[in-house]
Amino acid sequence: MDTHDLVAVSERRQKHVERVLSGFFSDSHYRAKDLGAPYATLWKTLERNTTGGKRFRPRMVMAAYEALGGTDMDASAHVGAAFELLHTALIVHDDVIDRDFVRRGGPNVSGSYRDIATTAGIPLPVAEHRGMSVAIIAGDLALFNSYRLIDRSGVEGILRTRLHDILDESMFTAAAGELYDVDFSIRTDPPTVDEIVEMERLKTAGYSFEGPLIAGAVLAGASQAATDALGAFGRNIGIAYQIVDDLLGVFGDEDATGKTTLGDLREGKRTVLLAHAVTQPQWSEVSALFGSPTLDAGEAERIRAVLEATGSRRFAEALARDFANRAWEALTSDALPEAAREEFRPIVASVLGRVR
Repeated sequence: MDTHDLVAVSERRQKHVERVLSGFFSDSHYRAKDLGAPYATLWKTLERNTTGGKRFRPRMVMAAYEALGGTDMDASAHVGAAFELLHTALIVHDDVIDRDFVRRGGPNVSGSYRDIATTAGIPLPVAEHRGMSVAIIAGDLALFNSYRLIDRSGVEGILRTRLHDILDESMFTAAAGELYDVDFSIRTDPPTVDEIVEMERLKTAGYSFEGPLIAGAVLAGASQAATDALGAFGRNIGIAYQIVDDLLGVFGDEDATGKTTLGDLREGKRTVLLAHAVTQPQWSEVSALFGSPTLDAGEAERIRAVLEATGSRRFAEALARDFANRAWEALTSDALPEAAREEFRPIVASVLGRVR
């Protein structure tokens, strides 16, 4: 399949998912109007915060489903949309945990309602609390309705129960990963590389890659061996993706990524880079700068220089490549058809291409 065909397939899948999400929000807006304008506004805000993403998780569901012979696009779009709503719920709540008020260059749910409050003359601390309170409500709505979208897929009986279980496992492990991420931020001893990798597997790889791929395979009626192989692929490529994202958060091209390279350093984000660096004697030269909210560009460059000198950047790049290679090994399973390898080979190439 050439690049033009891949783009066409991706666009077709996204249209199916957009139609499902549009219908879901249209129904929710209609119901919310009877409960008053403020509630209807909340639903509009939630919908706005669901748009603008790459629909990556639905694409994983639908890619696995079609590669393994599935043909009911409406059912797979509903299951994909369920994972998209789960993603929305998790990022809305994650922004509350991180006290972030901006996402994708604009106000998130917390930021939208904080701004409404400040415009009305409410003092900032109270306004921020209002924003985060509404975000919790919005995240709860997205989380609950992710399960409802599976109910609307038309799938019944044992298969619907299995899909519920897969979504539940994705949420269950993501919550564990979020907890460990929160705990890492207050630990006096820095987490190890293995602890960081496990946290990233739980928090991100499970619900973004492994769960959607397994759901697509199960929906297609794939064998257990094929399902396990895709799950292993998702788990490993998801870890690789997160390590690369952490690298780009420090060393990336801001124009290309759309993400500042100061944010993670100011936050003191616990990553594989940091876990390796703190074991090296040179880290003491910049340890006081890491996590400073006033870190400037020059100080950030000093930290980057140490991350280079300690070999931490090379270590993280090698680890990302290792997990990407493990992912490809999973795809070579005899249980998977060639169509699956063709479908997911570009993802492995993308990860490897993002690591110099």
